[in-house]
Amino acid sequence: MQETGKIEQQERIYIIQPIFDDTYPVWEKETISLIESAGASHAGTIRQKIREVNPATVIGPGKLAELSARLEGLDVTVLYNGDLSPTQTLNISQALGDKKVIDRTTLILDIFAKNAKTNEGKLQVELAMLQYMYPRLKGKGAALSRLGGGIGTRGPGETKLETDRRRIRQRIAYLKTRLASLKNTRDLIDKRRSKENITRISLIGYTNTGKSTLLNALTEADVYAENKLFATLDPTSRYLFIDKTPFLLTDTVGFLQNLPHNLISAFHSTLESALQCDLALIVCDAAGDYEMQLQTTRQTLQELGCTAPCLIVMNKSETIENFDGYPPKSIFISAKQKTGLEQLKGEILRSFRENYLETTLHIPYSRMHEYSGVKRYLTECAYSYFDDHADISVRIPRIYQKKLTPFLGQEEGQTAEKDEQE
Repeated sequence: MQETGKIEQQERIYIIQPIFDDTYPVWEKETISLIESAGASHAGTIRQKIREVNPATVIGPGKLAELSARLEGLDVTVLYNGDLSPTQTLNISQALGDKKVIDRTTLILDIFAKNAKTNEGKLQVELAMLQYMYPRLKGKGAALSRLGGGIGTRGPGETKLETDRRRIRQRIAYLKTRLASLKNTRDLIDKRRSKENITRISLIGYTNTGKSTLLNALTEADVYAENKLFATLDPTSRYLFIDKTPFLLTDTVGFLQNLPHNLISAFHSTLESALQCDLALIVCDAAGDYEMQLQTTRQTLQELGCTAPCLIVMNKSETIENFDGYPPKSIFISAKQKTGLEQLKGEILRSFRENYLETTLHIPYSRMHEYSGVKRYLTECAYSYFDDHADISVRIPRIYQKKLTPFLGQEEGQTAEKDEQE
């Protein structure tokens, strides 16, 4: 009789939810979504209003004793919904009968390790995990030698639990060198795109607001999109054509409240490339806490030094009936239902209107060969043919206007010469 393989049991996570102010329900709901994204299940929550932080265990001994009794006999991992020091992690674990204890950063790092697909993404996640692990080598003691599955042991954590500090330092140095090399390659690609004068647009915003779905809807691509936090880690670029004008549209990793510093640091070069754009589309969930999403996104963009102009895109708006109270000039769409996309495209074009000259070129057939040599600098929108010439409606990037002077009207040609002199 053939032996049946053992089915892996889903990890169950019990949350310790500290209450510092009245925003804790948002944090708790978001953390439950993070747990599901990690492939685990929510086993319950204990809440503790904290007036004064206990240096040893954050929460007080009375609440720890209550939690210990509640979890007795249960196979659960305990998640503190905040950041813990190595000593605090060890103390809480001991107070709960040596149960596995993790913090919010560990959970997020695990999700990143699970979802990283490209070589660069995996290197970035490994770097963030090792940087987070390094200061925790001292103090956790025996806990570091506990090999096993589940959240906090995926990716490099699983193979580095018994690695000494020197080897981890060497690995961190190696990863930084590899990522720097990949950044140089990406910079060369960006310079080539700049020479080609491709206008770049980045989809930016809170995690799970539908950025990847919007990329697919606008470009008819087939980029992976799922209703989970951090389903997309690696920037993905696709060409978007609006009224025959090409743009490069890039999807980026989503942001989160208090995203771990190590993750921002590790993904900085990738984010930097995506944020060096000509226009940022800040995508929010119109049916969710869009004010918090917008505030978090703007704060993160400021920290990363992004100065690109922005359009606010309210996605998932198919169920919204009253649009009062939303930020002014918001564009309401549903990427899933593919509604509002034409309005969004129109706003994108209007954002770049000053960068383009829209005009009609009068091209005699005898000079068509001259025109063929410069037509790569413009976008043809419409044609009208006559006996001795063709009228072609075009959109010309201002920086190339000078090259089209022979075919422009007198006023437009003079403007091109003036711009060239300036």
